[in-house]
Amino acid sequence: MGHKVPPLGNRLGITKTWISRWYSKRQGFPKLLVEDDKIRRHLKSGLANAAVSKVEIERTASKVRVIIHSARPGLVIGRRGADIDRLRDELHSLTHRELTIDIKEVKNPAVDAQLTAENIAFQLERQISFRRAMKRSVQTAMNSGALGIRVRCGGRLGGAEMSRVESYRDGKIPLGTFRADIEMGFAEAKTTYGRIGVKCWIYKGDTVLESSASHGTRT
Repeated sequence: MGHKVPPLGNRLGITKTWISRWYSKRQGFPKLLVEDDKIRRHLKSGLANAAVSKVEIERTASKVRVIIHSARPGLVIGRRGADIDRLRDELHSLTHRELTIDIKEVKNPAVDAQLTAENIAFQLERQISFRRAMKRSVQTAMNSGALGIRVRCGGRLGGAEMSRVESYRDGKIPLGTFRADIEMGFAEAKTTYGRIGVKCWIYKGDTVLESSASHGTRT
C-alpha cells in the first residue's frame, strides 16, 4: 500500500492537507486546475535558483493567495520587494484575479524531500558520480535531524547502455504508518545520456493524532 501511493496522497485528511485549497462547481473545475498548474510551472521556472520546495494555492470567490515555500526567500522578494512585485504582475496576467503572494522560509532544506531530490538532480547534471551525490545527500539529511531517508535514481546511470535503478537508505521509512510524517520529492536530471529520475523519501517523526480519549470513553 505505502509503496504504491505517494505519502501525501496516503495521508490526506489524516495528517496532511491539500496543496490546492478551493472549491468550484463542475463547469469551472478544469479551468482552475489548469490555472494552478500554470502558476506552479511559472514559479518553478522563474524561481529556479530560489530553492522552491512547494507552492500552495488558496482561492476565494475573486481572490487568489499563493504561498511559496523557499529556502532562499531573499531571492524571491528581491531588493526592496522589486522581484515579488514583478512576480505578482506576471501571475495576475495568468489568472486575471486579485492575487497576493506570501513567502514562507524552509528553515532546514537538508531535510526537505523536494529540495534534496532537486539537489541530487543538479549534481547529476554537473556530471558528479550518482553514488557520491546520493550518499552525500543521505548523510547530510541524517546529520540534520532526519529519522530516515531513502533516495532512488533511475535511468542510464553513469552513461551505461542499459538503464537501471539504484537506491540508498538510512534510518527507517514507515510508509504504511499514517501518523508518520513522511515527505516525498521528485526531480529529473537532464544529462547527455538522457533523463535520470530522482525520488526521495524523508521521515521526520510521528504526528500526534487526536485520540479517542478526547471525545470521551464509553464504559
